[in-house]
Amino acid sequence: MAASSHTAPARTDQQTSPAPATGALSLDARLAAAEAAMTVRLDEAAVAHEVRTAHIDTTPVDLADVITVPLTPTLQPQPQQLPATPVAALLERARARMEADGWCAGALTDDSGAVCLLGAIRKEASGDRGLEADAASVVLDAIRRRFGDHVDSVPSFNDAHGSGRIPARMLGEAASMADAQGR
Repeated sequence: MAASSHTAPARTDQQTSPAPATGALSLDARLAAAEAAMTVRLDEAAVAHEVRTAHIDTTPVDLADVITVPLTPTLQPQPQQLPATPVAALLERARARMEADGWCAGALTDDSGAVCLLGAIRKEASGDRGLEADAASVVLDAIRRRFGDHVDSVPSFNDAHGSGRIPARMLGEAASMADAQGR
């Protein structure tokens, strides 16, 4: 719809000062005229909107279809089920350790106790070098599966990142992969 080109008269409930001798409207009169013109344009836009949207179905939404909650609330978080296989369980514990202790690069552990990928695996392996080697092998396989064969080693992958977000995620993916492989 085209906007109306006429302007409504100034409101009569406001006193307006007499027009100056040059015949121009006072500031109050110009503001009142602009307000009236905007009111007319807004009313026309509202009618146009109603006409354009009249065909849209506006059936009410049942909140039960949108919001779902557990039937019985849990007061405490349920403990996460650890994988049944030894390597997968080790990798999941290493991921949890990295999230708890923090991540570092360039060393197995730093002065504050933060760990790198291999440092987290080594701490959780508790001296079992065979289990540690199997876990590191699965992590390297998971890294290469996601990022390609150009990754040389787990430490070089760890040190190539500026935060522990991706290394921790790779520990979780490697745990899932080891669990699926029965390792």
